[in-house]
Amino acid sequence: MFSAMAEADDQNSKVYIAYLGERPYEDVKLTTDSHHELLESVMGSKEKSLESMMYSYRHGFSGFAAKLTNSQAQKLARMPIVARVFPSSLYKMRTTRSWDFLGLSSSPSASSNLLHRAKMGDNVIIGVIDTGFWPESESFNDKGMGPIPSRWKGICQSGEDFNSSHCNKKVIGARWFARALIADHGEEAVFKDYLSARDNKGHGTHTASTAGGAFVRNVSYFGNGRGTLRGGAPLARLAIYKVLWSDSLLGSDADILKGIDEAIHDGVDVLSMSIGKSIPLFPVVYDVNPVAVGSFHAIAKGISVVCAGGNEGSIQQTVENVAPWLFTVAASTIDRAFLASITTLGDNATYLGQTFLKKDVVGKLVVMDRRCAGILGSDIPISGNVVLLCFIDLAMKAGASNAVMPGKQAKVVGVIYAGQHNDILGSGDIPSIYVDTHVGTKLFNYLITDDHALIRLTATQTIIGKPISSRIAFFSSRGPNSVSPGILKPDIAAPGSNIIAAVPPNHKGGDKGFAAMSGTSMATPHISMATPHISGIVALIKSLRPTWSPAAIKSALITTARVEDLSEMPIFAEGSPRKVADPFDYGGGVVDANAAADPGLIYDLGATDYIYYYLCSMGYTEADISHLSQQKTVCSSKRASILDLNLPTITIPALTNSTTVTRTVTNVGNLTAVYKAVIKAPPGSKVRVKPRVLVFNSNVKKISFKVKFSSTLQRNYGYSFGRLTWTDGVHLVKSPLSVRFDFF
Repeated sequence: MFSAMAEADDQNSKVYIAYLGERPYEDVKLTTDSHHELLESVMGSKEKSLESMMYSYRHGFSGFAAKLTNSQAQKLARMPIVARVFPSSLYKMRTTRSWDFLGLSSSPSASSNLLHRAKMGDNVIIGVIDTGFWPESESFNDKGMGPIPSRWKGICQSGEDFNSSHCNKKVIGARWFARALIADHGEEAVFKDYLSARDNKGHGTHTASTAGGAFVRNVSYFGNGRGTLRGGAPLARLAIYKVLWSDSLLGSDADILKGIDEAIHDGVDVLSMSIGKSIPLFPVVYDVNPVAVGSFHAIAKGISVVCAGGNEGSIQQTVENVAPWLFTVAASTIDRAFLASITTLGDNATYLGQTFLKKDVVGKLVVMDRRCAGILGSDIPISGNVVLLCFIDLAMKAGASNAVMPGKQAKVVGVIYAGQHNDILGSGDIPSIYVDTHVGTKLFNYLITDDHALIRLTATQTIIGKPISSRIAFFSSRGPNSVSPGILKPDIAAPGSNIIAAVPPNHKGGDKGFAAMSGTSMATPHISMATPHISGIVALIKSLRPTWSPAAIKSALITTARVEDLSEMPIFAEGSPRKVADPFDYGGGVVDANAAADPGLIYDLGATDYIYYYLCSMGYTEADISHLSQQKTVCSSKRASILDLNLPTITIPALTNSTTVTRTVTNVGNLTAVYKAVIKAPPGSKVRVKPRVLVFNSNVKKISFKVKFSSTLQRNYGYSFGRLTWTDGVHLVKSPLSVRFDFF
């Protein structure tokens, strides 16, 4: 039986990725030739090797993708030169006000902010790995931009309804990758899409314009959120790598890895990837995660890689993209709401709900059943305009289009959903209005006491500023890290809810080439609007601080992030129940771009640090990791502690009696500075820092210190949180502390 299964499996070939590590040759032709020779030894002939090969990875690292049977993949994996072989699986993809909310106004009166100091990201290159872009969008115009940077090595790849003329001095390169997806899933996987860098779905256009789009004035979404649209780094250059396809928005590991490889070759400074996988049944460690592997090589070459934390809701341990070298982003809301009034005409009471409602409507209020699938009392004939009232759990939420209509003579003009809102607003033919349960109950009481129960829904108005507090969005995935509990994830939060940006003109739910999306908005649960916000800010800091490493930039953003909203109240996290946010919701906090430009101190890291303190500590041997770096890295017989990885965060996943960790900070502020430690210990612990005072001068730029955690509890307890802050009276360098008490 088992031999028959193996034989059947052997007849079915699929795409595998062979990862070989660092490039053996600087010459890309020699590297590619070595890949074909290796594959030829497995396939038995040069012709079969050429037919099987999907991609040769030859720029940032060495490897290839090929269509193989299971036995061929196993034979390849046994070869000493091959580090890993793994099947190519599927990835899914995961603003007018948001930049002003983040303190990055383009107004000349705000000339001291990071946007202006960084020259709006001039000549920084942001690579966007997504669904492509719509080249005719005004967000990608190149008015006033100078020559393309001479270091750029990329191309503008032709394809369906797309040629080299569609690139310009704003979008300086575009490539597309679908060979592996088609090889494994057939032509139907890309059937409804352009076989080119042209965007059919809209997500790539939206993320690219959010990260680095040009200025577009007088933009709104059905009259809401009107203002000047632009990206975070409006003078940055964009390079587009299309790896996600069709309505399903799926991409193959092998295609994505090729996109990363070419982006490294082309010369990008920042990689923005709003992609992820659904929650795995088991943790996906780095060496079977192509995005983590490819991104490691990007980081080693000084490219910051920004990834989505995921949109799996407020459940613990759902955060994705958790390798420590990745910049993992959670989604927050901003100080803006789209509100419509709901007026009960019988007693003239008015309530507010969130929606995109294009015009006023009047209708009879009708309550739906518990699943929002039908009308209570539907045997009673109803005619005219009706507004449906539905009390609904977020997990059961259905669109109005799925509701049972209350009769042929009736027309549904709106659906009011009462309950906890998931921070995603839609704009369908039948508007959905979101209210809390308290308002829903008042509307229900009105319905049962008034024979006519008429209500008026008034068109949406945009409200911004102090009345609206920012919070962590309901859909944003949460920590702790399921692969390495000692590494805090997510790293930071950024706006990701109802963000207005560019889309193709035929985009469903769009308005004249623009739409509001949400995520870490539309129908897919894997979209992330928070990622391009951080990508744009990273581009600005890269422009201002060109010598900083990806780890230094990440440290600056994490240690200066806000844990209070603009009214100095704690930031809340939406969920069941709603609660004060903690590091598992937002990492260091909500991004504060201007503070990150001058952080005072940074926690720096390089590729060898990730290898020694992270991979060696996880049990990988020198043979396992020798392919990652041309520099020899020795895993000592006494295993390094993952807790000593020089991150700007400290997480102790199992504190029994006491644990001591080491950190090193680098002064990037005034040459002479004295920093003192301010400790807010996690409840249930004592925290001591040695030394408690750090003295920097022209000769002393780096100082190491130790942090000792001691438990005051003698029983198991969940996580508690605190903070270590270094301050010189000007800077506040904040590190979140997360401690779990474990006596088993």
